Amino acid sequence: MKFDIEEFRQRRKTDFEGAWHAGPSVITPPAAAGVYPRYAYRRAKVHPIFDTIARLRAAYLSMGFDEAMVPVFIDEQDVYRQFGPEAAAVLDRVYYVGGLPRPNVGISRERLDAIAAITGTPVDTATEEKLMKCLHGYKKGKFDGDDLTHEMSVALKVDDGVVVHILDSVFPEFKELAPESSRTTLRSHMTSGWFLSLAQMWDKRPMPIRMFSVDRCFRREQEEDATHLRTYHSASCIVAGEDVTVDEGKAVAEALLSAFGFTEFRFQPDEKRSKYYMPETQTEVYGKHPVHGWVEVATFGIYSPAALAEYGVGVPVMNLGMGVERLAMVLTEAEDVRRLSFAQLFPPVYSDTELAKAVGLREEPKTIEGRRAVEAIIAAATPNAAVKSPCEFSAWTGELYGKKVEITVSEPEENSTLLGPAALNEVFVRNGAVLGVPDNEKFADVRAEGVPTGISFLYAVANLAVARIEEAARLGEETSVQVKMSKHPSDVNLKIEEYAMRYITDNKRKLDLRGPVFMTVSSRIVE
Repeated sequence: MKFDIEEFRQRRKTDFEGAWHAGPSVITPPAAAGVYPRYAYRRAKVHPIFDTIARLRAAYLSMGFDEAMVPVFIDEQDVYRQFGPEAAAVLDRVYYVGGLPRPNVGISRERLDAIAAITGTPVDTATEEKLMKCLHGYKKGKFDGDDLTHEMSVALKVDDGVVVHILDSVFPEFKELAPESSRTTLRSHMTSGWFLSLAQMWDKRPMPIRMFSVDRCFRREQEEDATHLRTYHSASCIVAGEDVTVDEGKAVAEALLSAFGFTEFRFQPDEKRSKYYMPETQTEVYGKHPVHGWVEVATFGIYSPAALAEYGVGVPVMNLGMGVERLAMVLTEAEDVRRLSFAQLFPPVYSDTELAKAVGLREEPKTIEGRRAVEAIIAAATPNAAVKSPCEFSAWTGELYGKKVEITVSEPEENSTLLGPAALNEVFVRNGAVLGVPDNEKFADVRAEGVPTGISFLYAVANLAVARIEEAARLGEETSVQVKMSKHPSDVNLKIEEYAMRYITDNKRKLDLRGPVFMTVSSRIVE
């Protein structure tokens, strides 16, 4: 089936307008069902970090703060201007921006001969001149490095793949290049970008200036651990104006954090005392959350007049910042910021409900009549499960693929019952274990605490039998399906998705679907 992306987009827009607020976790609009099975609608999972960012942005905007993008690349001199004598220690934790120099590549007769040997064509004077102009243009920055291969292929009139071979074997300078560092750093604190921004706008906008930014910062941590990453998100704001005081920071902190359920606040001096803040103004913010209790969530202070003077800023400025990952860890009760941020790099953890969704049937009937036959088999077998054998019960009579078919449930052997003891077992997931259990006192805790899959052995086998009966009827044949002992999921027509099986085995969880089923379902063509 050809996939038309524009048609899909239009269907998605139309369907979501009517279905988005309906509330179910899985949405399969009629327009999309069966048309784009790979793109079935479902309520997707939001990343906890970006969910927190979205909530922070909404809170700031509702408080009247304008959103800004502050510079990421900070010159080393600006770090000294902002931090003063402390800059040397700060620079130990920043990343310097580096890159590969562009080599001055010469073209000798030996190299021209080597190129000719690869291309199979001698390099004439005109081609040599074009190649020299190409390499000189690259050195001067007239085009980027990722365009070099194409430019050389045009000059030499060969395929790009040939040029790659030429660069690898004829011009070793490119492989021998070593990166060189500049004096430009990656922003380690949002403050660095705010000083550059304030220098340009403080006297050109009406006071007070209220701005916020939620963006990445970069710190050269010696190693990443459960609470530290080399790149993190900072939610930072500034308030600039003649009457700005520490009380402004308290008001902003309370308003911002109340949007996350914090109900009480405590402010205490921060012992770290960054040089870009006025003495005695750097303050730690603790919030009391109804679930997590007292937690440190933010820091604010008034920028030092000396640091502001370096940028010609003539009004007081309050700055408040918080680590987004820190707040997200509190809200989600996460213990490791690495797993919280990069969940896809760690083994997933599935709830019992998620595992229950991964349990399904291997074979099912394809027709509506077949599904009705499954219900009829269950209705006939359940009340007669303990009837002594030999016995047979008619379950369903109807038409399948143009043939009138009668389906029976039977047990031909003597001294038994219609169904085996495990036939009525139901499949539950409890603490990651997938269990087929009967309805009795011994397994009452599994049934009470576990998550039901909605599948019993009887239901699964009935579906298997009718699927086989449908195929036989299509061929004009009769058939009989018998299931005796269950040792594996496939024995009772159960399928557990591969990712769930991997989770169960990796975490040494139990998979127990054993038991005597002893169920026979037969079909007969009725003339």
